[in-house]
Amino acid sequence: MTASQPTTHAPLVLVADIGGTNTRMALARGRELIAPSTTRFRNAEFSGLGEIVVQFLSQHAETPQQAAFALAGLVHGDTAEMTNLGWNANAQDIAQQNGIAKVHFLNDLQAQGYAVGGLAQTHLRPIRTGQREGNTRLVIGLGTGVNAAPVYCTSTGQVVVPPSESGHIHLPLRGQDDYRLADWLIARRGIASVEDVLAGAGLERLYDFHAEQLGMPGGKDAAAILAAMESGCTLAQSVGRHYVRLLGQTMASLALVTLPYAGIYLIGGVARAFAPWLDQFGFEAAFTDMGRMSDLVQRFPVALVQDDYAALAGCAAYLAMR
Repeated sequence: MTASQPTTHAPLVLVADIGGTNTRMALARGRELIAPSTTRFRNAEFSGLGEIVVQFLSQHAETPQQAAFALAGLVHGDTAEMTNLGWNANAQDIAQQNGIAKVHFLNDLQAQGYAVGGLAQTHLRPIRTGQREGNTRLVIGLGTGVNAAPVYCTSTGQVVVPPSESGHIHLPLRGQDDYRLADWLIARRGIASVEDVLAGAGLERLYDFHAEQLGMPGGKDAAAILAAMESGCTLAQSVGRHYVRLLGQTMASLALVTLPYAGIYLIGGVARAFAPWLDQFGFEAAFTDMGRMSDLVQRFPVALVQDDYAALAGCAAYLAMR
């Protein structure tokens, strides 16, 4: 976690990272998190975001002046819809309920984008080196949901991270297996999207698809699939290879849209779980197989973010810039 002694004279702010499964909250001064304040909540134990904010602030005597919340969902100004959680939240309501002057909502990938430029190398695991240059980055999140966000740095040093809902774009299709998978997903989901395969629940769908093709039982959760991969299960490893190929192709397509010469950053629990398998399951070949654009894609570095609290630091950086 990016945290140190907070700047004494900076105003106290509240930062939060609200995912599909967990919410992390902390207090900060300036860009620095107050490490002892960091708390994790399981979303299933609460009826909504406002309830978590009230409980967190009840544990601290001082009221923060502002807040920035990174939410895994669609943000419209002061409102947010949590895609994989079923919560709706209103920034003005939370501010008024807790005596906070202003609450800002960001998409969770935006917050990660504001954080990556300041991450220590000890919090990054290199996946491929590429040719690091320029100042444009791309953050890709693989967890309960999937999303991506470009990170632009202007000539004056200002960081701009526009929102995105990239997890809901169409799944890349190459070969009969992919087309059969797409038809299978459309019959069940109405669309064959990136998130339908690359999220945690998507891995479970991909396993069920492969099992059904072989006339075998499915129904494993993501943790069981990963354990089966580790034990050498042929079916699970076939699923893993298919997952990694689709991931590499998706990442390359997103990279050609944003040209992230300063690097692609993977975040999230599913990204961390698959990191040890990327080489074995052919990530490099899938990522760089872009026809006449292959040489360009080869230039982009890729790293895994190993800091669970990066989004909190990103929220603090966002508030400090304002």
